[in-house]
Amino acid sequence: MPTFKVTVYTVRQLERMDDIYLTLLDSEKQSSERTLVDRSWFSLKTEFSLDVHVEKNIGNIVQVKLEKDQHNHPWFCEHIKVQTPSGDCFEFPCYWWLVDENEVMIREGTARLPQDDTESFQEQRKDELESRRKIFRWREWSPGFPMSIDADLNDLPKEVQFDRKKNFDWEWNFVRVALYLRLEKFVGHFESWEDIKDIRHLFEFLGTLGHKTAVLEDVMENWNQDYMFGYQFLNGCNPVMIRKCMQLPDKFPVTQEMVKDSLKTGHTLQQELQAGNIYIADYEILKGVPASSSQRYLTAPICLLHKNDLNQIVPIAIQLSQTPGETSPIFLPSDNQSDWMLAKMWVKSSDFNVHQLVTHLLKTHLFSEVFEMAMYRQLSAVHPVYKLLMPHVRFTIAINAEAREKLISKDGIFSKVASISGDGMGTLMKNAMETLTYKSLCFPEDIKARGMEDVPKYYYRDDGKMIWEAILRFVSDVVNIYYDSDEKVQQDEEIQGFVNDVACSGMNNSPNFPKCLESREQLVEYLTVMIFTASAQHAAVNFGQFDWYAWIPNNPSTMRKPPPQKKGQVDMKYIMDSLPDRDCSSMALATVWALTRTESNELFLGMYPDMYFTEQPVKEAIKTFRKKLEEVTNIIKIRNAELKLAYCYLSPDKIPNSVAI
Repeated sequence: MPTFKVTVYTVRQLERMDDIYLTLLDSEKQSSERTLVDRSWFSLKTEFSLDVHVEKNIGNIVQVKLEKDQHNHPWFCEHIKVQTPSGDCFEFPCYWWLVDENEVMIREGTARLPQDDTESFQEQRKDELESRRKIFRWREWSPGFPMSIDADLNDLPKEVQFDRKKNFDWEWNFVRVALYLRLEKFVGHFESWEDIKDIRHLFEFLGTLGHKTAVLEDVMENWNQDYMFGYQFLNGCNPVMIRKCMQLPDKFPVTQEMVKDSLKTGHTLQQELQAGNIYIADYEILKGVPASSSQRYLTAPICLLHKNDLNQIVPIAIQLSQTPGETSPIFLPSDNQSDWMLAKMWVKSSDFNVHQLVTHLLKTHLFSEVFEMAMYRQLSAVHPVYKLLMPHVRFTIAINAEAREKLISKDGIFSKVASISGDGMGTLMKNAMETLTYKSLCFPEDIKARGMEDVPKYYYRDDGKMIWEAILRFVSDVVNIYYDSDEKVQQDEEIQGFVNDVACSGMNNSPNFPKCLESREQLVEYLTVMIFTASAQHAAVNFGQFDWYAWIPNNPSTMRKPPPQKKGQVDMKYIMDSLPDRDCSSMALATVWALTRTESNELFLGMYPDMYFTEQPVKEAIKTFRKKLEEVTNIIKIRNAELKLAYCYLSPDKIPNSVAI
């Protein structure tokens, strides 16, 4: 009697196990007997070995069926190995939960395009996707936002929930920061800080936290220097707002007389504009966005910056609204110290709100969730693009569900620390969605569109370009393994459904996103956008938050006094009364600390421990990708050793694979 040796791999589960049964099937749908995997009521085993005896001759095993009895104890299968009587070994990736009375059909691990499958398997793929669409349903969580999963935090499908380790890390970080920073000292104290030095009291326990970084130390020392203010537009939390300015907008009437002392000796403003030495950060997207309360204020400033003789980007003019006039003066470095300090604080406060809700939340978190949802709804588990994307959607839906419940809800943390209410978030999202384009998510296209190709010391650009090219090459290698022509892309109904679902459902029928793909080149770029956004772009705009936001005067999360309408009328007391109070400062500090922690067993870019691909050519492509990422890491490490202020957010060894925090 032929015997197949089967090994079933799972994860350590602390609950009681239900009975799990396994059946082997060949291409002719002939099957083995239904075999019990294990009957333990409780087991910590992560693999089960069993012999499957077959009374009749069956061909090559192409599927494994797993079944679970009716008890309500979910069980997770990682993958299965099947050794035939002749000694051949086949891999069956699964990575799926069996819930309730449930069965899962697992295909042999070779990736296949839908048009290359047999007719019977094409029907099975359609059934698989129809079943998934019932689980992964679209919902508009709030007007103005992209679509998201139709499930609250406690109702998420088992496949996208945090695992135990991740859940523990997430919860413990918030507990830990409260303990170590002793936030109870400040909670309930809504008074203003006495002066800038008084704010240092927040940091007396950072040594205990073990995270008072070199960057934060430098920020605390030099935050009010113009060069530090300008540097953050290049390499801070929000390095995407600055763009080259060749002509001043009419709404920002800066004159030569205003800025002559800030320009290079003998140079006029017009000459510097033409030379490409003038840059602008315009927060027009905040125009019309309501503030969260009568005690908090929000405006839409415009900031003009100049590349000086030291190749530093420094501010030379700030207008705190989109409408020039007597009540909206243009503040200058030559103004008194208090006026200029407060004007810069206003710009950075606006930047904080745009960064958190647009650059960070919308353009990494929510966009990645749209991709993940469309992936589950449109791509079979045997599709090569499904296998390629899976490591880059890990925990994304779960972290976004956490955010919707705890951070950006009506009474969430963001509304308590920032300037924008729930209604304001919807307005800002609507503004952002109107301007968001697919091409703006293509890293090289965005850099070029903003005219930032040649500005010096723009490490976000330099490192991002290397990572983009590494991902693009890797994706191209994988795509070309499965698609030997552009026609193959055009004929792939699952890929076309995936792209269409992103644009028409997830992005609210946006005309700015492609609804189909015509070539391998387009497919490679599309997948590179998704992977880069979920990994590198998220890392660039997330993991610097504690470095740049922890020192409250550098990036105030909100402002409690209206912006000045005349010069010479503010002093340090007005500035301290404008900054977040003690309670708000403490909550903001705690939040950005917790949101910049990676989990203890984080999977960084290029780390793919789960066995989705079984083919050797793809495994070789992964090795090549990892080698390239190591080269990039070394280049960045050597560069940083020469810098006073190292830029590490885009070092591949510090970039998680997915949006997971």
